[in-house]
Amino acid sequence: MPSPHAHDALWGVARHSLAPRWAPWQPEPGKPFALDAIDPGAKPFSTGSKAEDKAAVEALAVELDALQNLFYADKRYKLLVVLQGTDTSGKDGTIRGVFGRMSALGVHAVGWKAPTEPELAHDYLWRIHQQVPQAGDITVFNRSHYEDVLVPVVNGWITPEQHQQRLAHINDFERMLSETGTIVLKFLLHIGKDEQRERLQERLDDPAKHWKFSMGDIAVRKQWGDYRRAYDTLLGATHTPWAPWTIVPANSKTHRNLMIATVLRAVLQGLPLRYPTGDAALEHFTVE
Repeated sequence: MPSPHAHDALWGVARHSLAPRWAPWQPEPGKPFALDAIDPGAKPFSTGSKAEDKAAVEALAVELDALQNLFYADKRYKLLVVLQGTDTSGKDGTIRGVFGRMSALGVHAVGWKAPTEPELAHDYLWRIHQQVPQAGDITVFNRSHYEDVLVPVVNGWITPEQHQQRLAHINDFERMLSETGTIVLKFLLHIGKDEQRERLQERLDDPAKHWKFSMGDIAVRKQWGDYRRAYDTLLGATHTPWAPWTIVPANSKTHRNLMIATVLRAVLQGLPLRYPTGDAALEHFTVE
């Protein structure tokens, strides 16, 4: 049986009461995008109370665990969640806070580093395609194929023509995934430069967090403006109906998790998930 179209989930959200709250945090198709125009300290999904927000995240984690169990049993869809953002933006924390309650049997996290020599010998999407989810699975990318339209662009390793080619390649790649049953959700964890400085300093001040610190983070921080411009371009060019971007104000770690968990729940609830039909012969079977 052919895979159902993953647009089902996104159309479900479009009809959901969440839609008016979600839409302002997505790029507008056909219009220039400026990440700096979005306040990283905003809390659009907050109740106004940090304690209540934390409780809501915990409650959502329980709901997501049940939905993931049904998603895994249904096995007609796959879900790819892309977490993209600068150093210290909270990708690891999101994986723990939003996906940590789910069964490890059906949820997989993939952390992307600089490509290896064998990976460089192939096209840049080759390694990505090997890690997309199989039927019934949720895969979370900590960074992603979008590094290939960030790092090489900022450092001048590819030409403007190659940059535009890659953006088109990525849209086609994600369309193919969507049309073969993969729901693609992309979250940009948006923190401010001052917030990043505080988080980097915290890693330096705490010996237990030294392993998280790299001088490379400081070098990249010096290119803050260049990366912002690269993000503006990719967000505007690759926000599509089949693989939408959501900008998540992430200065608040609690709000970050609350917003992502709320959107994820709506997407899963928007699917016509069902448990497989059992064997009719077992209906009246009794275990002795």
